[in-house]
Amino acid sequence: MNASLPLWQSIAILVGRLIFAGVFIMAATFKFLGMDATATYIAAAGFPFPLLLAWLAAIFETVLVICFLTGAFFSEAALLAAAYVLFLGFAFHGPSHWAGNQTEVGFFVDHFTFIAGLLFAASNGPGRILALRQSVIGRT
Repeated sequence: MNASLPLWQSIAILVGRLIFAGVFIMAATFKFLGMDATATYIAAAGFPFPLLLAWLAAIFETVLVICFLTGAFFSEAALLAAAYVLFLGFAFHGPSHWAGNQTEVGFFVDHFTFIAGLLFAASNGPGRILALRQSVIGRT
């Protein structure tokens, strides 16, 4: 964490964290409220054990929300989220989906802008506002 950042930068980082959390809150909520529909979507993409994967995705997204809101394990969470979003982009909106629906190309590209933000966040940390201090989570 960098205590010397200007206040506006600290606020911008916090707003970014809230946006990341909001996106994953929405995703997890939709999964929890429509677990069978999520499993059907996963199965349609050809994955085995779709209900298990739907539950794991919802739980993972909930853990990401906790990390983004608290700042705990923030960089690690952002890196894992970037890998997850990359996987989702290819699995559900990748080139194999483009022939049937050209809007899938846009969905695919949008994943990369989100990944870019997550990578930037991972490399810069949670900021100084509403972030657990590293010493609190066992780091030196």
